[in-house]
Amino acid sequence: MLPTLFRVGPWAVPTHEFFIGLGLIAAVLVFYIRARDRGELDDRVRWIALGALLGGGLFARAAAIWQFALTGNTVADVWLHGGRSVLGGLAGAYFGAEVTKRIVGYRSSTGELFAPAVALGMAIGRIGCFLTEQIGTTTTLPWGITLSPAVAANVPSCPQCLTGAALHPSFLYEILFHLIAFAALWVTRDTLGEGRSFKLYLLGYGLFRLVVEFVRGNPEMAFGLSGSQLFLLVTIPLLALALLRQEASTIQFTEATL
Repeated sequence: MLPTLFRVGPWAVPTHEFFIGLGLIAAVLVFYIRARDRGELDDRVRWIALGALLGGGLFARAAAIWQFALTGNTVADVWLHGGRSVLGGLAGAYFGAEVTKRIVGYRSSTGELFAPAVALGMAIGRIGCFLTEQIGTTTTLPWGITLSPAVAANVPSCPQCLTGAALHPSFLYEILFHLIAFAALWVTRDTLGEGRSFKLYLLGYGLFRLVVEFVRGNPEMAFGLSGSQLFLLVTIPLLALALLRQEASTIQFTEATL
């Protein structure tokens, strides 16, 4: 749709990468502000942030490798030129942060630092997805988007775009979700308690994404579900269980101190 956002001399600035970079900058700034306000801006927290970024980047790319089996490309081709998985990136960021915390010996929760930062970064990054990727499935809702034949011909992997029918603006749904999540997480940043914010955000996004995936138009992988939905059916219960265990531990600790 809009693969190149603008040009700087002979260099074209890709739309998708531009908004991913802008979202990353916004996330780092929010993370810095939260860490500074909480008095936690030390070298260990900086290493944890770096670990989250590295884990997110690696897992985002690695999670797309399964596509080589569907496209006929080699794993190397998919790794170098394939897409990136947002769900894989979030899982990798969580894993990277937890591993780095153990390495640097940081025991306090960092979810309150990451949650609003990731939500805002995701909202901005998804603008690039909206401008460059397939829109969604067909819809009769009044806010459906109809593409011109010239634009539709340039949207990858979107046969429904060529029909002239109105389409679900699925990425706009995601942008709205992340903006609302960012506002809620920012307002409640000092009231949710240690360790809850990021788990609640991930759980909320997982449930939202499970539903919105039905109007994304992604290819089915098994049982009429996409690969993302199959991944979420496994991870959502694990996240919910982790949150319930944390709440139970908090209640027991509170009762023991009364």
